[in-house]
Amino acid sequence: MTFGFAPSSAASVSTSADLSAASANPLARMLEPAEWAAAGIPLLRNPREVVSGLHSRHRPRPTTVIVAVLDADERVRASASFTRRPSPADGWMFRNSLLAQLRRVIPHDLRRRTPVRTAVLLYCREGDARWTEEDGAWMWGLRDACTLHGLRCGAYVTLTKDGWQVLGEGRGGRRPNTDSAPEPLATSESPLPLPRTGGAASEVLRRAAAR
Repeated sequence: MTFGFAPSSAASVSTSADLSAASANPLARMLEPAEWAAAGIPLLRNPREVVSGLHSRHRPRPTTVIVAVLDADERVRASASFTRRPSPADGWMFRNSLLAQLRRVIPHDLRRRTPVRTAVLLYCREGDARWTEEDGAWMWGLRDACTLHGLRCGAYVTLTKDGWQVLGEGRGGRRPNTDSAPEPLATSESPLPLPRTGGAASEVLRRAAAR
């Protein structure tokens, strides 16, 4: 015979209240730099090449968010950009925005046992390159969106007037920055493949991926 103790009603109410408070608190949906560094995020072999390519393709201005999917050779297979709306930093809202963009430009990899493609996020913003709570919310959102789309969570990069910075890695550079002109895309860069759709929707998605 097994004996146990049933939780009291007071404990159940307390646990429910704690979960409700956590879900209502945006600060619960953000990652500190130490948490991000400990998460095993794969390092970019050539971060400047990736950043410069996305900068040239999307020509971001402050509040522009770029999410890109890289293959095993760090070639951009799909990317999309959008403007961050003026609202409180909330990882859950950021996750939804990133997931919507990923679903528009590339099929999910949820059927694979192990992710083979990696999503990276480039956020062009005001201020300097130091970590902010907003960055923490974007990190949380990127990690969660990758899980829901079957992707490996990759680097989070900020682009400011001082240059670009891969947060959690300590790598960065002065160019590109928010004021620099985009560099020409490398002629050897492979064109982005069309998502697996057909008809008029294919043309719409192709234009979205090129933005």
